[in-house]
Amino acid sequence: MAQSIREKLLTLLLENQNDYISGQKISEQLGCSRTAIWKHISELKKEGYDVEGVQKRGYRLISKPNNIRPHDIRTNLQTNTIGQHIHFYDVVSSTQEIAHTLALEGTKEGTVVIAEHQSNGRGRLGRQWESPKGSGIWMSLIIRPNIPPHQAPQLTLLTAVAIVQAIQAETNIKAEIKWPNDILINGKKVVGILTELQAEADLVQSVIIGIGINVNIKQFPKELKNKATSLLIENGHHEIERALLIRTFFQQFEILYKEYLEYGFKPIKLRWESYAVSLGTYITARTLNGEIYGFANGITDEGVLLIEDKDGNTHQVYSADIEISSSQS
Repeated sequence: MAQSIREKLLTLLLENQNDYISGQKISEQLGCSRTAIWKHISELKKEGYDVEGVQKRGYRLISKPNNIRPHDIRTNLQTNTIGQHIHFYDVVSSTQEIAHTLALEGTKEGTVVIAEHQSNGRGRLGRQWESPKGSGIWMSLIIRPNIPPHQAPQLTLLTAVAIVQAIQAETNIKAEIKWPNDILINGKKVVGILTELQAEADLVQSVIIGIGINVNIKQFPKELKNKATSLLIENGHHEIERALLIRTFFQQFEILYKEYLEYGFKPIKLRWESYAVSLGTYITARTLNGEIYGFANGITDEGVLLIEDKDGNTHQVYSADIEISSSQS
């Protein structure tokens, strides 16, 4: 998707942030009138961009807001498909619900639904996901891989790897993955992933990956303090630029996704295992059929968790809530 005028304007302002760039030069590079440029700059100012205009010198970007509108994210985005089409909302019930509708309507692969706030965000097993306004990343990504439905859980693990890599790249914070869909920092949850399918008996039509990242949340309710954290808290209360983190995630995801489609899950599995916190430990897996306690030996090439119980029997766990034990009981 070609850059919009506003995205090209932002790119120019960012590239020349320490200097003024004349209205005439912007006009020539963007192929639009100086009046149109003035209107775009006025709109950027309304969004919180501090753009200085000086007669006979031009425009200069002084500072930018921590926004996640499409042009904030797509400016300098280096992907072919992921994030090239973004549906942004200030408030929605759930980005996942909107993404399901768009997927059924045939929207392009890589389309993203993102919101500043969800009034009814949800996690696994129908649980509520808190999505405070302006302080997190709440989004759903639509992909259309040519794979059978039973392989779809692998994409949850792929997404987790991409998020961990993006967090590391932009904050230098080491995050870990707790099977199947939680990302932890110092044992506390910072990211949740919800993967849902639209599929026929033997073919995936679309995969909708819901992602919630606690980015700049300053504090949590008492009942969550020992369970949840944010990148801001773990980063010494330095605010994280959300659009940049999203952009980096899109780029990391596209690289891994291409690799997955070409070579299968094995290369992704090796990366996932290097970040996994729940492997090589004793865990309790709470499944719909009861609890399994044992040693987490690893995951299969399909992404299924392997737990060896005290009698030496190996259980294959496809879906469960995991609790990590400090030692064998």
